[in-house]
Amino acid sequence: MEGKPMATKRDYYEVLGVDKGASDDEIKKAYRKLSKKYHPDVNQEADAEEKFKEISEAYETLSDPQKRAAYDQYGHAGADANFGGGGAGGFGGFGGGFSDAGGFGGFEDIFESFFGGGRSADPNAPRQGDDLQYSINLTFEEAVFGKDTEVSYKRNEVCHTCGGNGAKPGTQPETCHKCKGSGTINAERQTPLGRVMTRQTCDVCHGTGKEIKEVCETCHGTGHEKKTHSVNVSVPAGVEDGQQMRLANQGEAGINGGPYGDLYVVFYVAESDIFDRDGSEIYYELPINFVQAALGDEVDVPTVHGNVKLKIPAGTQTSTKFRLRGKGAPRLRGNSTGDQQVTVKIITPKNLNEEQREALRNFAELTGQSTEEQQSEGFFDKMKDAFKK
Repeated sequence: MEGKPMATKRDYYEVLGVDKGASDDEIKKAYRKLSKKYHPDVNQEADAEEKFKEISEAYETLSDPQKRAAYDQYGHAGADANFGGGGAGGFGGFGGGFSDAGGFGGFEDIFESFFGGGRSADPNAPRQGDDLQYSINLTFEEAVFGKDTEVSYKRNEVCHTCGGNGAKPGTQPETCHKCKGSGTINAERQTPLGRVMTRQTCDVCHGTGKEIKEVCETCHGTGHEKKTHSVNVSVPAGVEDGQQMRLANQGEAGINGGPYGDLYVVFYVAESDIFDRDGSEIYYELPINFVQAALGDEVDVPTVHGNVKLKIPAGTQTSTKFRLRGKGAPRLRGNSTGDQQVTVKIITPKNLNEEQREALRNFAELTGQSTEEQQSEGFFDKMKDAFKK
């Protein structure tokens, strides 16, 4: 959503398709569904990436109680990272003045007390690199049992030629002659209220506080170079669709010798053809015929752990449920395993021959039941009914 005016942003609740009073669980489910639908690795539509960013931004705010409360009260302004915060650019810092030489004393202290600002951060201080996100697609079974895999992706690493300082080997960055290493300069502006002093990014060093006379030929002064990085990922057994894990120091290179950012691996789990899953519980619908239901039987039931024998008692009704202990998915927390729930579905036979029909008539007679048999209509019967109308 970078570059869009604040007023053009859609309501976060509208983005996720939930009501303002939606529970945390409803918000989470909506995010999982939409993020899977519009993830750029899955959806190749032109606007899929933009929608995915919009969905992620909405979820980041609404999934955090404090951010959500601020958003509910102040709208998108409340979701701004600088809103209400102290330090540079925020509204919480009273008493922060320019501390470098050549300042304007008390006037600047008063000015910043009203308009925020606070003391500038040291541009030469080590800063952690940006985080990255990588998605892994899993089969239903892989999510249940886990797997080890290697992923490769592009990231910024510390330049091997200059060691990250951006200068040509044999030279060193120098302190900016204009801002004296602060990264910012004082500028005077004429306003209807008179002359006002403001602080702005130094136009010589662009906020770095350093000047590089001879740049590194490999990174062209950035201190970073793009490389393919590989890392082993141990997918935990029992992971669910939309869950993520953090791999420390596997993100982008830091600045000024700061640590690497982190890598967030998001898991997308494919649906099974025969199973459904909710957490550690797995669900299966078992089709049986009415003879098995009436007389009982012993049948093979598929599970992710292999087939299991299940005894069907005589007189079993449709929608009867059976529980197979320990045949579900592992629980991420703890060493236990969920169950598989089996729901019986009695299948009524079609296209009976005359001998089978006669057997059913005899059964009905023996049980004292009377039925008015209905024959399935053929093509010509349907045509006759159509002309009658």
